[in-house]
Amino acid sequence: MSRKLRVAIIGGGQVAETVHASYYLTREDLELVAVVDSQPERAKAFAERLGIPHAFTDTGEMYQQCQPDVVSVCTPNRFHHQHVLQALAQGCHVMCEKPPAMTPQQAAEMRDAARKAGKVLAYDFHHRFASDTQLLREQVVAGTLGEVYVTTAKALRRCGVPGWGVFTNKELQGGGPLIDIGIHMLDAAMYVLGFPAVRRVSAHSFQKLGKRKHSGQFGEWDPQAYSVEDALFATLEFHNGGILRLETSFILNISQQSVMNVEFCGDNAGATLFPAHIYQDQGGELVTLMQRETADNNRHCKSMQAFVDHVLGAPVSIADAEQGYIIQQLVAAIYLAAEQGTSIDL
Repeated sequence: MSRKLRVAIIGGGQVAETVHASYYLTREDLELVAVVDSQPERAKAFAERLGIPHAFTDTGEMYQQCQPDVVSVCTPNRFHHQHVLQALAQGCHVMCEKPPAMTPQQAAEMRDAARKAGKVLAYDFHHRFASDTQLLREQVVAGTLGEVYVTTAKALRRCGVPGWGVFTNKELQGGGPLIDIGIHMLDAAMYVLGFPAVRRVSAHSFQKLGKRKHSGQFGEWDPQAYSVEDALFATLEFHNGGILRLETSFILNISQQSVMNVEFCGDNAGATLFPAHIYQDQGGELVTLMQRETADNNRHCKSMQAFVDHVLGAPVSIADAEQGYIIQQLVAAIYLAAEQGTSIDL
């Protein structure tokens, strides 16, 4: 057996521990050697909890001492760009949390750096790795739905502003629900559709409740420091004539506590993503063509597995740097359209 790949994690927060580290520790062909965090106490505690031999506050020191082969970037959005570029320059394969960066220009630079280095750069758009998403993608390719001309993606919470991290800080995050949860359903929808080219984007953004309330299902936040959107509604027009409507919110007066789903309407059949359900109308009656009983919730693990297997040479698909750039481009266009109150041509 060849030597184990050495893995380091940058950013010692919740997703780093529950998703990245927890997966790496299941692999016998990997060795988790270091964690880096700007807070020394947090880095040390993270390392002690998971039995990681080294904890650092400085990435340069980590690279010099540990020489990892693989790096997970789990820092706030603002720092993804610099940490990914540094890891690639050190000859590492990189799994980066979403979004890729703060701007499309940064995402393009990261993509180009990965190509130049000949290294894998993947993003944790984990919903596309669900069995449901894979099944619907196959059925779209097979023509089961016919021409899909209306897609509706929803990532909505009634009162689910994150009470931890920097999710309400626009300077560090780049935005609110769109760049945090909406981006996931946008990616899943685009993946199922085969990433059709977008012609035009229009959007409306609202900040109505985040500064008025201070607590919800995910704890408390400071309304005075709330600088992101509450809710955003966008329409993407494709060159092929279809449209994708995106609805996303941290805090919106809806009946359900949360909705994370995508609906596809084709001229032969329709489909819902989670759980995967394909149906059509026959004489006024709804007829199910295919249905999963429950949605596949093992998405994070499958996303991490695809990345590691891809690094090791397996012919598996990942959420790669090019698709990450496209999603970042769409997010930027949506924010710009909302800000300017006009449609943005791509």
